[in-house]
Amino acid sequence: MNVKTTVNWNSVLAGFAKQRGKLKDAQELFDKIPQPDVVSYNIMLSCILLNSDDVVASFDFFQRLPIKDTASWNTMISGFVQKKNMAKARDLFLAMPEKNSVSWSAMISGYIECGQLDKAVELFKAAPVKSVVAWTAMISGYMKFGYVENSRAEDGLKLLRMMIGLGIRPNASSLSSVLLGCSHLSSLQLGKQVHQLVCKSPLCKDTTALTPLISMYCKCGDLEDACKLFLEIQRKDVVTWNAMISGYAQHGKGEKALRLFDKMKDEGMKPDSITFVALLLACNHAGLVDLGIQYFDLMVNDYGIAAKPDHYTCMVDLLGRAGKLVEAVDLIKKMPFKPQPAIFGTLLSACRVHKRLDLAEFAAMNLFNLNPANAAGCYVQLANIYAAMKKWDHVARIRLSMKENNVVKMPGYSWIEVGTVVHEFRSGDRVHPELVSIHEKLKELEKKMKLAGYVPDLEFVLHAVGEEVKEQLLLFHSEKLAIAFGLIKVPLGTPIRVFKNLRVCGDCHRATKYISAIEKREIIVRDTTRFHHFKDGTCSCGDYW
Repeated sequence: MNVKTTVNWNSVLAGFAKQRGKLKDAQELFDKIPQPDVVSYNIMLSCILLNSDDVVASFDFFQRLPIKDTASWNTMISGFVQKKNMAKARDLFLAMPEKNSVSWSAMISGYIECGQLDKAVELFKAAPVKSVVAWTAMISGYMKFGYVENSRAEDGLKLLRMMIGLGIRPNASSLSSVLLGCSHLSSLQLGKQVHQLVCKSPLCKDTTALTPLISMYCKCGDLEDACKLFLEIQRKDVVTWNAMISGYAQHGKGEKALRLFDKMKDEGMKPDSITFVALLLACNHAGLVDLGIQYFDLMVNDYGIAAKPDHYTCMVDLLGRAGKLVEAVDLIKKMPFKPQPAIFGTLLSACRVHKRLDLAEFAAMNLFNLNPANAAGCYVQLANIYAAMKKWDHVARIRLSMKENNVVKMPGYSWIEVGTVVHEFRSGDRVHPELVSIHEKLKELEKKMKLAGYVPDLEFVLHAVGEEVKEQLLLFHSEKLAIAFGLIKVPLGTPIRVFKNLRVCGDCHRATKYISAIEKREIIVRDTTRFHHFKDGTCSCGDYW
C-alpha cells in the first residue's frame, strides 16, 4: 500500500490500535511513519494501553512523547482510571497544562467507580465546564451510594433537576442511572419525581426516556402506573414492549404477558432474546410448563435466536418449580456450553421446595466447583434442605464447614418506603426506633391469625430449638416487621409495599395472606424472584412460587 501522508499512516495505524493482540503490528507500522505527528503518538499510546495489563509501559511511552496535546494527557489519565489507580491519575491531572471537559469527566467517573464519592463531588463542583458525561457520572454515583444512604439518592435527584433546569438535556444513560437507583432503593416516590421532571422536559415524548420509567414502576411494585405509561407511549420499540412484558411476568401476570406478546407480534414488532427471557419467566411464575417449552422452541426454530444462559436458567427454573427435576438435570447436561453457577443455584432452590436431597447435593457440588469464592448461598440452601428434613447433624456439619472456610452468610433484610424515607429491618431487629409498637402490632396480629386458623410453619426455623422459641423467631422475621410497620404508618387505601433481598420464607408468605384478610389491606412483597400481591387472604402467585 502506497502511503504518502502522515494522515494516511495514522488511518492505518488506528485500525491496529482498536484490536487487542495487534501491538507488534502497530509498533512496526508506527516505526515506519516518516514524520509522526501528535495524532500518531496518541494512537500508539492508546494501542499500548489496550494491550497492557498494567500502565507502566504506557506511562513510559507517554513520558517520552516529544509532543503532547490535551488528548495525550486525557488518554493517559483514562488509562490510570481504568486500572483504578486514582492517585496516579490525580497527579497527572494536576500536572496537566490545559484541561478540557473530557479531563474533568474522566476523573469524576474514575472516583465514582472507585467508590470515592466525596472526591468526585469536590471535582464536579470545581469543574469549569461540566459535560453530560460528568453530570451522568455524578447522578450514577449518588444513586449507587443512595442504596446504602438514602439522602445520597435524594442528592442524585436534585442534581438531575438542576441539570434539566440549566438546559442540559439528560441522555438515556442519565435517566437510566437515576431510575436504576430508584429501582434498587425500591423508592417509588423518587421515581415518580423523576417522571414529573421528564414530563416537564423536552423528553416527554421520547421513547428512550420513557421506557426506563416503565421498568422503574414495575420494579417498585406499581404495575398499574406502568401499564398507564405503556399505553401513553405512542412509538414503542422492542425495549418498551420487553419492559412491560417483563413487568407482567415479575408480578405473576403470566396470561397478560403472553397476550401482550401476541399484540406485539400483531403490530409487526420483532421479538429479541430479551423478549423470550420475559416470556419464559411469565410461564415460569404461572406454572405454564408446556407453553414455556413451546416458546423456547419457537425462539430457536422460528426466530433463529440462539438460546443463551439466561434462557436455560429460566427453563431449569420452569421445570424445577413444576417438580420435573430429572428433566431439568437432563436439560443442563444437554446445554451447548458450560453451565453457569446460576443454573445450579436455580436447581438447588427447586430441590429445596421438592425435598430432593440427592439432586440438591448434586447441584451444590457443582456450585462449589464453579464458584467456590461465592459459596455462601450454596451452603445456606443446602443447610435449609437438611433442616427441613430434620437432619440436624448435617446442618451442624455445613455450619462448621462455613466457619472453617470463613464463609459469611448474607443477612436477610426487608425494607419499606414511608414518605420518602426507606426503613430497613433485619430478622430479630433490635435497632429500629419504633420497635416497641411494631412488636405490639405483631403480637396482636399473631393472636388474630391463630384464631383464624394460622399455624406457624416451624420448618422455616433452621435451628434445633424448642417450638415456642421457633414461633418467636418466625414472628420477628424481617418481612413481618416491615409489614407491621407499614400497617402502622401507611394510610388506609394505599398498598403496603415491602421488599426483601432474599426469597420470602414460606411461613411469612402464609402469614401475610392471613394479615391481608384480617387488616383488609393490600400488601405487595417483592423478593429476589417475583412480586407477591396479597389481598383478601390470597396471593397472586396462587401459592406456586
